[in-house]
Amino acid sequence: MESRTEINKLGEFGLIDRIKSGFSNKQPSTILGIDDDAAIIDTGNNYHLLSTDMLLEGVHFDLSYMPLQHLGYKAISVNVSDIAAMNGIPKQVTVCIGLSNRFSVEAVDAIYDGIRKACESFKVDLVGGDTTSSRSGLVLSVSVLGEVTKKEVVKRNTAKVKDIICVTGDLGGAYMGLQVLEREKQEFQENPEMQPQLEAYSTIVGRQLKPVARMDIIYELADLKVIPTSMIDVSDGLASDLMHICSQSEVGAVIYEDKLPIDQMTYQTSVDFKIDPVTCVLNGGEDYELLFTIRQKDFELIKNHPDIHFIGYVQEKNKGINLVTKSENVVAIQAQGWNHFKK
Repeated sequence: MESRTEINKLGEFGLIDRIKSGFSNKQPSTILGIDDDAAIIDTGNNYHLLSTDMLLEGVHFDLSYMPLQHLGYKAISVNVSDIAAMNGIPKQVTVCIGLSNRFSVEAVDAIYDGIRKACESFKVDLVGGDTTSSRSGLVLSVSVLGEVTKKEVVKRNTAKVKDIICVTGDLGGAYMGLQVLEREKQEFQENPEMQPQLEAYSTIVGRQLKPVARMDIIYELADLKVIPTSMIDVSDGLASDLMHICSQSEVGAVIYEDKLPIDQMTYQTSVDFKIDPVTCVLNGGEDYELLFTIRQKDFELIKNHPDIHFIGYVQEKNKGINLVTKSENVVAIQAQGWNHFKK
């Protein structure tokens, strides 16, 4: 009898590694394929960047609380974030959509209204896609094409010992927004007469429903003449994504609890939900902030930026990936972020 291995035993990245092992690049223009936020393709003077993401109903979103316009916007934004993570500029997108017969023309209009607003926000063109029927709910698959000069492209595998670790914005908000939405959904199911109580959580709910790719930071770093030494967007959680950089760069890292950026609403909501705020920041995911490293000499250029936080430094691989707590204990970081194949 043929043996069977459950996908969740490999996990997302184990599965990707297994798939990747069966392929080799044949085209000299393919500079980087699988292994980063986007593929890198040589087009002569510059590199083209290509990335794809899929959003599935019941896995990545719940239409009981996700407005269709926000879903359309989010589908574009999370893909643009992958281009930002390569220090690139998004140019064009394609959108493939799978629809069941429960969706009306007006519902499709609402999705594409959100897509249009995102395209306007990020200055990208919708240039194609595909539509098909679906028997398993709504499916959105977006591909984005971006561009970056060869000297400015940033990958995950180029962090160096003594680099400074930076992150934009604040973390954990999207995760706590999801907890609020799930709680309100459950209470509504138990009592349909109840009205959702979301006003007090507008910031973190917005972080979950309508994340905004940090293209503003990419433009500002360019103006300051700062090219990160490595970068990734925070989609799976700070711990997981820091571990991706460290693994691919073959380095270790130290980050400090008292340097981790957390919004007051996120902090208070996590306490209310009896979730450790640090755990929320490290493992929440879906913030789509930028996690990157810089040379020490570039610190002076961005030290006063109001939305870039310096949370630690890169160290030798054999020293591990560690968190220094406020009580000065050193704790090895474990990735507990989003697992696409958990049971």
